[in-house]
Amino acid sequence: MNETITAIPGIEVGHWSDPVAITGCTVVVLPEPNVVTAEARGAAPGTREYGLLQPGMRIEQCQAILLTGGSAFGLAAADGVMRGLESDGRGHETPAGNIPIVPSAVLFDLFPGDPSVRPGPDEGEAAYRDASADPVESGLVGAGTGATVAKWRGFEHMKPGGLGSGLRQAGDARVAALIAANGVGDAFTVDGESLTGGDAEPGPPALLPESFTNTTLMLIATDARLTRSELSRLVVRAHDALAVCMRPAHTRLDGDIAFAVSCGSVEAEVEVLAEAAFGATAAALENAVRSAAS
Repeated sequence: MNETITAIPGIEVGHWSDPVAITGCTVVVLPEPNVVTAEARGAAPGTREYGLLQPGMRIEQCQAILLTGGSAFGLAAADGVMRGLESDGRGHETPAGNIPIVPSAVLFDLFPGDPSVRPGPDEGEAAYRDASADPVESGLVGAGTGATVAKWRGFEHMKPGGLGSGLRQAGDARVAALIAANGVGDAFTVDGESLTGGDAEPGPPALLPESFTNTTLMLIATDARLTRSELSRLVVRAHDALAVCMRPAHTRLDGDIAFAVSCGSVEAEVEVLAEAAFGATAAALENAVRSAAS
């Protein structure tokens, strides 16, 4: 049984990974029509097309979402995703042709890998071409290749973070999460079990200079029909789950961001969906960290 984000009909996920340079990117290709929103709560985000996803913006639909390593350099991978979508005839229709909309966010994985190697246009297109509806691979793959956690107590405590996904039922609808876990904090299960050796009630952090290698990226998807305003409630609960399962989260050393997409027609209560988003996010983070450590 598929318990990952590709269980949402029409969603496909592809990766490009470089295990030697320790970086990569992940592309989530979306069915249309859809509605997308996002919210960043960390103080150091790196994004592209983020403004378009805010309340009141005219365009609410996009063709793909990119999660990528490489820090700000990695945003260049979106050019390759756009190139692939354009060649496939997808994008926002204009008199000059289709313009693919690819909201993107980056995490800092330039250390301890090779900082001269970052996902670019060719790597972004390769991840797009790799997309399929198969269950999403977890662990050190795609945007999770160089993701790390548990750095706030000192660099010697750093653990691999990885990429993970989770799925929850919400009445007749489903809610799924995809996460690249790259937080400064320690990771925990939703029940409080430490995944990285940190204390449930930690003391003062060390916050070493190396701790600036962060940002957890999240994507929530549902087959329920929602407006952008309603979809934002799922984003809130995804961030709540991150705050429970990554301690600390949303710091000035993180660029934590959650995207959310509605790409279905199932009728469901928003609050039920929001709680499913909480559970799916917590499950995705646990899946990411456990898979990265195995």
